Amino acid sequence: MNRVVKILIALVVLIVIVLLGAGMYFYNYAVVPSQKDFLAGDTPGTDVETKKPEEKWFQNEHNRSYWDLTSKDGLKLKAIYLPAEAKTDKNVIMAHGYMGSAETMASFAKMYHDWGYNVLVPDARGHGESEGDYIGFGWPERKDYLQWIDKVITENGKEAQITLYGISMGGATVMMTSGETLPNNVKAIVEDCGYSTVNSELAYQLKDMFNLPSFPLVPVTSMITKIRAGYFFGEASSVAQLKKNTLPMLFIHGDADKFVPFEMLDDVYNATNGPKEKYVVSGAAHAKAFTVDPRTYQETVAAFLKKYVN
Repeated sequence: MNRVVKILIALVVLIVIVLLGAGMYFYNYAVVPSQKDFLAGDTPGTDVETKKPEEKWFQNEHNRSYWDLTSKDGLKLKAIYLPAEAKTDKNVIMAHGYMGSAETMASFAKMYHDWGYNVLVPDARGHGESEGDYIGFGWPERKDYLQWIDKVITENGKEAQITLYGISMGGATVMMTSGETLPNNVKAIVEDCGYSTVNSELAYQLKDMFNLPSFPLVPVTSMITKIRAGYFFGEASSVAQLKKNTLPMLFIHGDADKFVPFEMLDDVYNATNGPKEKYVVSGAAHAKAFTVDPRTYQETVAAFLKKYVN
């Protein structure tokens, strides 16, 4: 073996080692549940506030109970359940954001509860009280939501009408769930600022936070994620799942969103052929549409749901 070949082999080995090291760093940075410094309390569902009345109501709600189930891959998953004040067939299953939890969904839980819904708010795998050592970005969670849907039907009756609602990563979760075979009990889906694909979102974040291109780091990290968490980033596509969806959907996004870029709204909206509506909130940053204009937000969601949930 001549000197040139040895040098080339050494360079290839070095590049592989560097790429694997960078991929492991990014896997731990993005996929392993932990406190994320880049969130800075400004993304959805990352902080439990106690100053707002709805947060106090949610935390002190005396009718609160706790549901659990075991995922298909053996994780113990937890959820908070709030029954409506009067018996009803209307139910909502909620999905929180990246590194959030059920406890951070108080404003939305109260909104639906005030409308007379039974409210179920799961902790996503790897979040809150649920087991799991990785973040699924909505992809494995879509299967968990099939189980939560079945549990609501089992507990609340075969006539249960179910709405899915999610924000940010939770928005992607319910969009990804929309492409699965769902029972007729699921009547409508509302998503707020979910991303089009995990590949696109991570590529955007790499450029925005580190000024790095997606290749080769995202593919390398995706390979590591497949080995350690069981899925490739390329599988996790809201767009691909929405193409199979026929349920009514409301898409919400703030036009000042710099975390899940506003441009992704058209990607997901155009992907589905089911009945659909779009609600753009002027000046709203990521997951701040409700905060910017809570009255119009509630009126828009309520008017949409009244068309499909009796």
